[in-house]
Amino acid sequence: MATDKLFTVVGTSKFNGETKVRFANDTLRTKVLQKHDHTEINLVELDRPMTKLEAVLAIKNGDEFASAACQAAIADYLDRNQPKTTAPKATAKVAKPATATAKATEDENVAF
Repeated sequence: MATDKLFTVVGTSKFNGETKVRFANDTLRTKVLQKHDHTEINLVELDRPMTKLEAVLAIKNGDEFASAACQAAIADYLDRNQPKTTAPKATAKVAKPATATAKATEDENVAF
């Protein structure tokens, strides 16, 4: 993630038909969201300040966010922001062909 900011409030809200995860440091954020025509606002205070990823993981199984719209918003956030774990790439070493270096010598006793 690009930021190390910590938040104490996290939740979801619906705006223009789309439910998204919201972050804040005060529950007064609800008033701002209402003022800007957000609906279905559901914000909760966290036990401790958390990063965005930690906060979303903390509310993922909460009863307040059990609706399909909230779970879809949470899953979408995690898909976009959770660190990708990739299996280490196997690096196969290709053996170089042995190159024979023969010394050309004149030997009169060698048969051709």
